[in-house]
Formats: sequence, structure tokens, C-alpha cells
Amino acid sequence: MIKNDIWIREMAQKGMIYPFESQLIRRVENLPVISYGLSSFGYDIRLSPIEFRVFRHIPGTVVDPKNFNSENLEPVKLHSDRNGSYFILPAHSYGLGVALEKLEIPDDITVLCIGKSTYARVGLIANLTPAEAGWRGHLTLEFSNSSSADCRIYASEGVVQLLFLEGKPCSVSYENRRGKYQDQPEQVIFSKV
Repeated sequence: MIKNDIWIREMAQKGMIYPFESQLIRRVENLPVISYGLSSFGYDIRLSPIEFRVFRHIPGTVVDPKNFNSENLEPVKLHSDRNGSYFILPAHSYGLGVALEKLEIPDDITVLCIGKSTYARVGLIANLTPAEAGWRGHLTLEFSNSSSADCRIYASEGVVQLLFLEGKPCSVSYENRRGKYQDQPEQVIFSKV
């Protein structure tokens, strides 16, 4: 069963989402923002302004998820103007960011992280990412710019929506099996095996 705003608010008060906005925020200091916070059946998290990285080609190398070379990911500068702070994801490229919010997922819940339509409509696609039962930390978020133009991705504004799915408690949670991405800090975490 998908969980609603009442349940999400109650669980956030117990530490499931921090920081937590109890309503959908669409304006900050009277300026429009890409919405974040609590919605009817989900929670829109923000992109952290701390770090964003874009894949770059290094001649003679192949990206290998079993032996990841961090030099394949180039840090991207945070820009600011009257519209807010943002990173630029070049056309036809792929980048990694991190959630501003820290999550602590209960043992009977799995979270699906899906893209927001505001970004999808400009060609920015968020990879569907799970946060399994018992997982905690700051999600590393993956984005693909499928358009032929560079795209802004705004920091400290909504970037993906979380959907909370309830099931019977599992026999082995992400925490119990000591999952390799447990307790991620607010920084981009590279592929691990």
C-alpha cells in the first residue's frame, strides 16, 4: 500500500525525513521554486547544493562499476542568479547529485524515488532509485539530460519525489545485511561492489 501525507508527517516527526517540510513549498522569499515538501501521497526532496558531478570521457578508459575511477566524474560549479542556485548538466550527459534531506526508512517500508514532471518536461530524467527497508542516509541521485541543450538543475529545490510503499516486515533489512550504501553522507557516493 502506498502511504499518505498523514502517515508521512507522523513518521517524519519520528525522524524518517530530516529536514522536513510539512507542506508543499512553491515559493521562498516570494520567489517561485521547484516544489518540495509533503504532497498527498509522497514527499519531494531537494538537491543538495554541496556537490554535483558529471561524467566526462577520459580517452582510453571505460567506466567500470566494479572498479570505478572517480576521475570519470567531474565536479560541477554551483552558479547563482535571481532565479536561485543551480548546477548545469550538459546536453546528452549524465550526472550525480545528492539529496539535501536525510532519510531513515522503517523496516516495513520501501521507498521509490521518481522524477518530477517539471524536469522531465525539459528533458532531465531522474533514474528510478529505491531506498530499501532499513536504509538510512542521503540518497545519491542520478540524472540524465536527454535534451540537445544544457539544463539547469536547481539546488535546494525539489528534484525528485519519494513514494513510500508498505509491506510486511522483511526477514533481512538493508541495515541487517549491512548494505554497501548504508549511512551515506551528504556527498556523491560512487559505484561500489
